[in-house]
Amino acid sequence: MEAHDLDLVPVRRREPGSARPQAWPFMDGRRTVAELAAILAETGAGDFHDLAHILVRQVADLAESGHIELVRGTPGSLWRPPPSTTLVVAATRQGPDAHEPDDDYRSGFAGWYERASVRGKPRRILEPGAPVYFSPELVPIAAHPVLLGKGESAVRQILVHRLFGYLHFTTELEQIAVIPVASAIARGRSGIHLPEQMRGDAYKIVTDEAWHAQFSYDLIRQVETETGTAVPELPVPAFVDRLEKIDSSFPESMRGLTALLFSIVSETLISATLSELPRDSRLPAAVREVVKDHAIDEGRHHSYFKEFLTRLWPELSVADRRTVGPALPGIIDAFLRPDPAALLPGLRAVGLTAEECRQVFAEAMPEELIRRDVAAGARPAVKYFTEVGVLEDPRTRDAFEAHELL
Repeated sequence: MEAHDLDLVPVRRREPGSARPQAWPFMDGRRTVAELAAILAETGAGDFHDLAHILVRQVADLAESGHIELVRGTPGSLWRPPPSTTLVVAATRQGPDAHEPDDDYRSGFAGWYERASVRGKPRRILEPGAPVYFSPELVPIAAHPVLLGKGESAVRQILVHRLFGYLHFTTELEQIAVIPVASAIARGRSGIHLPEQMRGDAYKIVTDEAWHAQFSYDLIRQVETETGTAVPELPVPAFVDRLEKIDSSFPESMRGLTALLFSIVSETLISATLSELPRDSRLPAAVREVVKDHAIDEGRHHSYFKEFLTRLWPELSVADRRTVGPALPGIIDAFLRPDPAALLPGLRAVGLTAEECRQVFAEAMPEELIRRDVAAGARPAVKYFTEVGVLEDPRTRDAFEAHELL
């Protein structure tokens, strides 16, 4: 492996009493890989925390050509470097002078302690007597002739089961996908350097998402008690297997990027359910209020993960972008594509045979309709990916076009 001189962007600190941040003295000018390693050994790793992204863009080109290997994350980070990585990079000191006062991050969580649902909203209590528990217009299978032929009570039961499925999906999404990523960001283990305030806001997201999972579970049990409809054993959401397949297709050094990108997708897309259920006066007030509480919190998360994308994408090397870019349509599809397995328990509960279930799925949810709905739901994420330059790669653009997302 050759030694290369590397141009360094100064890591900033603020001296006590100084109005302007100053560069660490050892970060002036050019250093070789060996020199950086020696400096860190002399300084003492115990005084340092978080990777500081001190290397300019040509490092990505050197890494891509195989001349050097570049650490892209701290030990234990969500996005881990390969075991053979040898380059050591400097890191910023802990403490109050670790903040970057000139960073352009603008937090959307200024009023979180007063406005977040976990801080100020009461537990939502289900009142008896509601005629409908989920908007039938959002459940295509509820209007299928086979189901209508089973009578009004069957349709009502299907809508209760759809509410179970939606709330279960929420608990699983938050706990399996979003909370681990937000926790990694908060702990400085996302693989990229972020300002301290942005990490602090990630802790608030972890708290929000845990509350969303809790109040969704709580509402499931209330609906079960009120309606007398037993909650079936619901499957793990399909997005889990879909993402594992995508992640396994990446080189080992890039494992974990799938989780980061999926969280960006899921947190920047506001579903029709989140936007429409709170306005449906036919539903129980508790259902409408729980979904509204969730939607308001997600507005802040939307802005946060949009910002996170603008910081993540430039950190990827050209080779990494070319690898993950074509996979992004699949990640979007993993989140937005309907999951027939989640709907199956409801259909079986009202007496449909396996053949009738297949007929309902094929006729009420044809592939053409699914693709159209996925494309419509994906527009915000596609817009944000376009803004950061994702579609500049021809293979990535071709993949988005093949999935009919453009």
